[in-house]
Amino acid sequence: MTHATSTLDAPAARHARRDLEAFAAGLRCPAWWPGEAGYDEARRIWNAMIERRPALVVQPTDAREVAACLRFARDSGLPLSIRGGGHNIAGTALCEGGLMIDFSPQKDVQVDPESGRVRVQPGAAWVDVDRATQPHGLVVPGGIVSATGVAGFTLGGGFGWVTRRYGLAADNLVEVEVVTADGTVRRASAEENPDLFWALRGGGGNFGVVTAFEFEAKPHGPEVIAGLMLHPMERAKEVLALFREMTAKASDRLCCVLIMRKAPPLPVLPKEVHGTPVVGIAVCYSGPLAEGEAAVAPIKRFGTPLADTIGPKPFIAHQQFLDGGQPFGRRYYWKSEYLDALPEAADDTLIEHAGAVTSPHSAMLVMHLGGAAARVPEDATAVGNRRAELVFNVQGAWEDAAEDHRHIAWTRDFWSAVRPFSSGGTYVNFLTEDADQERVRAAYGPQLYDRLARVKARYDPDNLLRANQNIRPQA
Repeated sequence: MTHATSTLDAPAARHARRDLEAFAAGLRCPAWWPGEAGYDEARRIWNAMIERRPALVVQPTDAREVAACLRFARDSGLPLSIRGGGHNIAGTALCEGGLMIDFSPQKDVQVDPESGRVRVQPGAAWVDVDRATQPHGLVVPGGIVSATGVAGFTLGGGFGWVTRRYGLAADNLVEVEVVTADGTVRRASAEENPDLFWALRGGGGNFGVVTAFEFEAKPHGPEVIAGLMLHPMERAKEVLALFREMTAKASDRLCCVLIMRKAPPLPVLPKEVHGTPVVGIAVCYSGPLAEGEAAVAPIKRFGTPLADTIGPKPFIAHQQFLDGGQPFGRRYYWKSEYLDALPEAADDTLIEHAGAVTSPHSAMLVMHLGGAAARVPEDATAVGNRRAELVFNVQGAWEDAAEDHRHIAWTRDFWSAVRPFSSGGTYVNFLTEDADQERVRAAYGPQLYDRLARVKARYDPDNLLRANQNIRPQA
């Protein structure tokens, strides 16, 4: 899963080094060479499966410095990669032997409570956004793990706890400052460079380097009805039936996530069940607390759970409750499919493969989508598969590199067994580094992909921005 070292011959490598040194000498912003104190921290990303060594890491402080980096990469022919939050499963933040732009110090979030506008720097994570917006009773729709970076998440579409009520992160994006491959700093919105703005909302990092995001926040919280109910795997078929019942009648304010995994050693769980297979439903109700309590009552009444944390709590706390299961520095390998439904015929497949999990850190999630995101016209943004009701994600996670083969095999076997129930689509932000063009096309569908390829040809005809789930420019 790691990339090979650079294939440059020795004279070319020396020439590239001289060019890099001259470029770095003219920078006013921080830059790190291999072996320097800040280098390894700058290239530390969430997925330890990905191990690449950029030739130089630059931490630009404004769009002009980003533009200089893009022009240098274009003229030198060196690989280029962009690090926002560093949380992407494919590890696209890192390039081998090239120039890496690192936004991780840029985490500022500015909120205008009167207009609801929220301006976010490209290194921010959702926890930074939540901390700035929730004191005003506002939310920008983020994910289900607060450490996820805003930039990559949004550019790929982005769904989470409030998507059913307020749409995707990309749906709530109103303007960006972006540097395109030619080194031009542009603004993109519905009125200015609209084709570029369309492509940035879902097309990933293929079309430019976004240096500022502006969102329209929505009223939410700060308290919600949320939490997790867990049962032993022996009750999985009943929990699956309950999940189907809840999602079939759920209002847009309720999001449910089905979870199967081994019980983690949490204080809320009896010690005797730690490490045993469990099944549960996590929920978040975006609305008045009394309504939320009524909405989740069927889950609260169901059986005698091993743990039940569902109740009133700050949304920020709920947004972070899955963080501990996905820390920076583990080895991760995921596979994902969109589903139009979760039929009973899939129950035995889910139970069998979840019960055979090979790592105590791995899990299977099925998240309920639909709602507001599904009512946006399919061609309004570049986000694909809007009509899917559910997303299935099998998450391999472990510590020891010597165990890679075993855990990757479990993940792929689980995914292969579920594929017959797929809608045929997949989520671009969940694609791993081994995803081929067929999988990238499946994330968009042929019509959106072809339109994206035309926009790519306009703004990045030479495919400079290719350290991503790449959309190739149409000839």
